[in-house]
Amino acid sequence: MSYTRTIASLVLLSLSFFRAEAQRGPLPSVPQSLSLEDAIELARQYSPVYRQALNDRGPAAWGVRNAFASTFLPSLNASGGLAYTGSGSQTFLAEEFVQPSSTIGSSYSFGLSWQLSGETLSQPGLARAQLAATDATIAGALMELRAAVVAQYLTALQAVARVELAELQLRRAEELLRLARARQEVGQTTILDVRQAEVARGSAEVALLQARQAVTVEKLRLFQQMGVTAPEDPAMVTLSDTFPVIEPRWTLSELMALAEENNPNLRALRAQESAARWGERAAKSSWLPTLSFSAGWAGFTQQFTDATFLVTRARQDLEAQREQCEFINDNWLNPGRPRAPCEVIFAFTPEQEAEIRARNEVFPFRFTRQPFSARLSIQLPLFTQFRRPLEISRASAAADDARENLRARELAVRTEVSQGYYAVLTAYRTIEIREANREAAQEGLRLATERYRVGSGTFFELLDAQVTAQQAEADYITAVYDYHRALASLEAAVGRPLR
Repeated sequence: MSYTRTIASLVLLSLSFFRAEAQRGPLPSVPQSLSLEDAIELARQYSPVYRQALNDRGPAAWGVRNAFASTFLPSLNASGGLAYTGSGSQTFLAEEFVQPSSTIGSSYSFGLSWQLSGETLSQPGLARAQLAATDATIAGALMELRAAVVAQYLTALQAVARVELAELQLRRAEELLRLARARQEVGQTTILDVRQAEVARGSAEVALLQARQAVTVEKLRLFQQMGVTAPEDPAMVTLSDTFPVIEPRWTLSELMALAEENNPNLRALRAQESAARWGERAAKSSWLPTLSFSAGWAGFTQQFTDATFLVTRARQDLEAQREQCEFINDNWLNPGRPRAPCEVIFAFTPEQEAEIRARNEVFPFRFTRQPFSARLSIQLPLFTQFRRPLEISRASAAADDARENLRARELAVRTEVSQGYYAVLTAYRTIEIREANREAAQEGLRLATERYRVGSGTFFELLDAQVTAQQAEADYITAVYDYHRALASLEAAVGRPLR
């Protein structure tokens, strides 16, 4: 569990690292002394593949927020607009309407809506399961990145060891050449031995050049795995870590238990299987009724660009009322009684004109409010052309597929752990055998050198002993790094470091 927490903390640290400004920043330089942990840390920060995996967490986290908000909070909407209508005549059905002045207007609306159904109630659980699956996938990507960096670091170290072996072989070839020349000078051998020694030295020099070039290539590949720019001279960067060969003391059952708990692929598939089960629940809940609520507020303005016709119409209305008043005075009232002051009652004053113009000045923010509206409804699906059974069938099939994928991966992990365990045991025993062979070959080379020095052995016998010693030492180096690679593969299968 502590390793799981470590992976989770590394993921969270990675998320805090990848801000937009950091993403735009320059890549760092590689330190001159590069340890394995430094390489893993730089790869965690700058590997393009891992950064792509990290990018998936942002949408997944927002998916959880969206699911909770969609379930428990209403959606809010606000809108506004402007309108213009020109003057002229309009025809509606058989009637013609004339608008003597153009109009300008504005409007606003504010509404909220909320919907509750079985599907929305299942969304928070589904979103959290999907987030857990994303986190597990990111942790798996981190473990895969670590395994790739470790493997390439070991390959580069093996190339360095081969350079050291090539340098040793060159020193042996030079010593052999000096010995052959010394014997040729005193007449104990022929010039043929000298020429053969010169050829052997040349071959050793070529082998050293090729070994150094291989180190450069493997370092460049390591920098590529880390996601950083390689220095101009990769030889300036030294790999500072060494790895001891330890006897495997784990049991297969212990490794199986660790893999069940820590293998990143298993954890990701378990989370995906949980998300698939939530998807199945969400599909089945679509048969439940849906409750919907909505409410809204609105308002508008409408202003004539030329208010003169409003003033004219008001004046004409008052004149018509005054004429009617005069008619009443002349025909309806009894003679001799006081007449109504029509000129005073229906007079059109400048104050009235100003009021009309002021009432027209409403654009853009003197809104006329519309009545508040609200709606509550419930909907029950009865027949949907078999769409819901189809969705449920698809979700159930996806959940079954996720369960089978998990079971298949569990079997594969058990196989990988078993293979890795036996590979480490075999590699460790191979090292013991290769080390004994190396010691025997070195002793044979020492004896052949002494025999050639005293004249009891031939040059070809010494050359053959050198080739045998070189092959034994190369086989030992290969066995050591095969062990380290087998252990790294076992760690990847288990899902955590074992040393």
